Amino acid sequence: MDKSTGKALVGFIVGAAVGVAAGILFAPQKGTDTRKELRKKADELSKEVTSKVGEKMDEMKKYVQEIADDAKTKYKKVEDA
Repeated sequence: MDKSTGKALVGFIVGAAVGVAAGILFAPQKGTDTRKELRKKADELSKEVTSKVGEKMDEMKKYVQEIADDAKTKYKKVEDA
């Protein structure tokens, strides 16, 4: 994952969290309902973040494996030469 992708992901997460929190806090509800809604949205956001991070980790593992395989191939060619 390059820096711009990581920054974009963090920006998205922060923006989503702030937007959800602001929307809930400014909605005309009782305090208990607001807290329940915040808890629910926080859980949803946590699951979404966990999913996105997992996807990026899988991509990174695949990329690292490709680099390792390429390095092994090149090493083998040099060794055989």
